[in-house]
Amino acid sequence: MKFNISSKLLLSRLNAVSKVIVYKNAYAILDNFLFELEGERLVITGCDMETRLTTVLEVPGAEGSGKFAIDVKRVLSLLKELPDTAMTFDINDETLEVNIAYMNGKFNAMALNGEEYPLKATSSGETLQFALSQKDIFDGIQHTVFAVGTDDMRPQFMGIYWDIKVDGITFVASDSHKLVRYKKINVQPGIERAFILPTKPASVLMNVLDKNSTNEVNVLVDETSATFEAGDYTLTCRFINGRYPNYNAVIPENNPYSVVADRQMLLNSLRRVSVFAAVGGLIKLDLKADSVFLSSQDLDHSTSAEETIQCDYNGEPMTIGFKNQDIIEVLNNVGSDMVNIKLSDPARAGIFLPDQQEEGEELLILQMPMMI
Repeated sequence: MKFNISSKLLLSRLNAVSKVIVYKNAYAILDNFLFELEGERLVITGCDMETRLTTVLEVPGAEGSGKFAIDVKRVLSLLKELPDTAMTFDINDETLEVNIAYMNGKFNAMALNGEEYPLKATSSGETLQFALSQKDIFDGIQHTVFAVGTDDMRPQFMGIYWDIKVDGITFVASDSHKLVRYKKINVQPGIERAFILPTKPASVLMNVLDKNSTNEVNVLVDETSATFEAGDYTLTCRFINGRYPNYNAVIPENNPYSVVADRQMLLNSLRRVSVFAAVGGLIKLDLKADSVFLSSQDLDHSTSAEETIQCDYNGEPMTIGFKNQDIIEVLNNVGSDMVNIKLSDPARAGIFLPDQQEEGEELLILQMPMMI
């Protein structure tokens, strides 16, 4: 086998595929990239047994065909040290010795037999298919992944819930203290299905998608896994087992009080006041008709802070507490210039909304308060 390729192009593709690979695998072969040469088509694969990512490159003038597996760390280390240059891969089909020539140098290594690399798992049960734009999927993951839980005892919260309907799709994530519900209401999947996408493949998928592209991603869903076909990349991953809770049931239907404030102004104030918060991170918000008074204190270190910013508030005076990192994270992900916070009392969850929703989408973030 022999093929030529640009070092810059190869590095960009290998960097993307390497996000799937877990080092020090139980199976040594998984510490390698799988290269498959098929005519003038080069397919590169990374896998961790749960998630599999492949990318396809055109290599005009290639000779031969076959498979070989090459060490991830070694080839990435080489490519990162090279300028953008042409490279020639020459693989001995018998011994699997790999000779890589570039500029005025060369690199030699031994590959592993590509036939030993795990095959893609076969589909189980009925397979359904739908299409969404790269932007729609990117937005759905970006708006929810920050709220995914990390508790191994509650695995159903360790991923993003895709609630797919014929005329729309809802992305949901929760760590039991916060919940994000992001609806795409201008799409037509044409099927009904729900699954929990683990955090890792969700992040890998974001990495290979163009957040501004309207090009379609073909999604194939069976009983246990999904395959995403996006341009030159194909990602296959297993779902998280378990039933996702009824997310709509935990969202308060009647939060009569509303706080409308400049999101960036509130965010900056919270960051400053947080510097002086105690270990628990409690920030108090004292709400009045035209202002919100923020305060924190750390009795152990005799520090405190307070600030006042303008807002529009339509309820009775109220004092409510939030954990500083939680509310900062929420405001970072609301996205609009103004934020609308719906409240009922200091012991019940607050609902954070963009004051103006983007066309074709609805974003809602629920955040539980802290006891004062």
